[in-house]
Amino acid sequence: MKRGSLELFNYIYNLKPIVNFGAMFSDASENYMIPAEPLPGDDVTLRFRTASDNVDEVICVVDGVRHSMERVRRERIFDYYETTLHSITQRCTYYFEIHVGNLTCYYNKLFIRKDPEPEYNFEIVPGFDVPDWAKGAVFYQIYVDRFCNGDMSNDVVDNEYCYIGKMVHAVKDWNKTPDPMDVGNFYGGDLQGVIDKLDYLKDLGVDVIYLNPIFVSPSNHKYDIQDYDYVDPHFGRIVYDEGNVLADDDVENKNSSRYINRVTDKRNLEASNEVFIELVEEVHKRGMKIILDGVFNHSGSFNKWMDRERIYEGRPGYEPGAYVSKDSPYRNFYKFMDQDAWPYNPTYDGWWGHDTLPKLNYEESQKLHDYIMYIGQKWVSPPFNADGWRLDVAADLGYSQEYNHRFWRDFRTAVKAANPDAIILAEHYENAKSWLRGDEWDTIMNYGAFMEPITWFLTGVEKHSDEFRGDFLGNPDIFFNSMKYYMASMNHSSVEIAMNELSNHDHSRFLTRTNKKVGRLHTLGPEAAGEDVDYGLMRMAVAFQMTWPGAPTIYYGDEAGVVGWTDPDSRRTYPWGHENHELIQFHKDMIAIHKGYEAFMKGSLIFLHGENKCIAYGRFTEDEAAVVILNSDYTDKMLKIHVRHLGVRNNRTMKRVMLCDEHGYTMDDQICMTQNNLMTVVVPAQSAAVYVGKLK
Repeated sequence: MKRGSLELFNYIYNLKPIVNFGAMFSDASENYMIPAEPLPGDDVTLRFRTASDNVDEVICVVDGVRHSMERVRRERIFDYYETTLHSITQRCTYYFEIHVGNLTCYYNKLFIRKDPEPEYNFEIVPGFDVPDWAKGAVFYQIYVDRFCNGDMSNDVVDNEYCYIGKMVHAVKDWNKTPDPMDVGNFYGGDLQGVIDKLDYLKDLGVDVIYLNPIFVSPSNHKYDIQDYDYVDPHFGRIVYDEGNVLADDDVENKNSSRYINRVTDKRNLEASNEVFIELVEEVHKRGMKIILDGVFNHSGSFNKWMDRERIYEGRPGYEPGAYVSKDSPYRNFYKFMDQDAWPYNPTYDGWWGHDTLPKLNYEESQKLHDYIMYIGQKWVSPPFNADGWRLDVAADLGYSQEYNHRFWRDFRTAVKAANPDAIILAEHYENAKSWLRGDEWDTIMNYGAFMEPITWFLTGVEKHSDEFRGDFLGNPDIFFNSMKYYMASMNHSSVEIAMNELSNHDHSRFLTRTNKKVGRLHTLGPEAAGEDVDYGLMRMAVAFQMTWPGAPTIYYGDEAGVVGWTDPDSRRTYPWGHENHELIQFHKDMIAIHKGYEAFMKGSLIFLHGENKCIAYGRFTEDEAAVVILNSDYTDKMLKIHVRHLGVRNNRTMKRVMLCDEHGYTMDDQICMTQNNLMTVVVPAQSAAVYVGKLK
């Protein structure tokens, strides 16, 4: 609504001089819900902010019960209203009702509304807390085979075994781009390589390492787990290495004695677990954390419980697999369609029809359920001491939603009992509200409220580089609405630790998306992924990533300029010796800004400005305010940002601490004085600017 029509609206309804809707604010942060993570039985104080002497009454409606709020504090700019709820023991929801003259409006997670919308109300969830160490932490995702080869003695060798009809292959050229069919190609990255690069990660500013799966598995991605109890010796340490590889014309893995010895001999398995223990100790020694990838929806067909490849058959210490024998103790771990097809029954249910990914059948096996609970606890407990789990395709687990939720409630109980400070972070693409009610996941990989909106806004390209949408490119309404609705599906604590990625192993690299091309490895080829990329847009995206609420997560090599189409091309190796050092330094500087200002670590969020190809938002605490502006247009823009809504008074200074554009970036300070409640700035074409200021 334009200012003129707003004044008319206020006049018609006999309101106070002008109702300042922009000053109205609340969220579930520690400044507006006290305590922000209450225990059962705690009193909870809720706070609402308005412009000074601007409203007649504020009511907080909690589960339908109206609580009149008392004005407890008046400042030059704002009034603060509070009410205290006593002895809260169960989850409840609330919203605010504001009266000004004849006007009534409502406020919930979607901000000012003309009608209550219950599905977007704020929540109080007694007993739900998330790890403090994850709030605003900088994560770094490592696809282990492609990060660093620290121990060449554990490398896969050619013809070691057969995977999906092809002999596995050891890639000798570290810088070779992936083949279109890549899952059986191995570059040799391992846990020793991660250990070797911990000082690099610490210097970059990383707080948490997230490893793609590391357990025994025949693929390089390892989302087809073969043995949940042990680290894959190809990632760990091989101390017993006897046997033969397969002949060129032999596709029977039961004949691959070299592979069988490597991955089933307990000497190799125990030694590999020791390498993981060493890694965690080194990570913790540097003040960092490490989380693992849990693939519990399905196993792999190589799994010792299934044993379709017959590599465990007859091995001492291993029971017959469900594929091998009708009498297998693991038969009910999987769902078989034909009950008369044993021995070697191929009729099991594969996830999405993939016979290499047999779906786990929890509903018919309490033993399986209990074992995965044990695995969840094992790896976050001594001597392994991982700091949590990322859960693969977590919403798909089980054969019903009812069971899915039961399983994740049990998993949370088990993991938190073993390590109360462990994080439980799930892969999820859509609205995750039903899993984020305090008794299942802590948070999610943040596609809806991070990766997708910023990708569309800056590049117009879908996250796989499969589609270009000119109507999404630079569209502030789509950007803000997407962010608003998806953030509203999470509670505040979950937002604070949400994994905010620009790229990952399942999607194209963000730097490739900046070329605004539609393509994949098999259509345009690997070279095209690096053509016409826009480092200015990449810097803008990183500036956004480091200033938006949540846990900024760098996909290995993004900081060094790695490009790539979607999987498998996004799984290129880290370019040791060929890094883009300027981009690495930019990441270090932006991480320093992220950590150096409390507004970015824990501040509330306000949308300040939106026009074609230009957005601005604010972050603020009681003591500090920040403004971030992204201008992806090809022309300079003069903006008047209403910083009074952040608590910034007239004749105060805001300091620009970073400006980046298509040519580079500068950290030189520039001072901007606020006048008439505005911060007036000229934002160069294709740039991002970060301003900060003290409020007291």
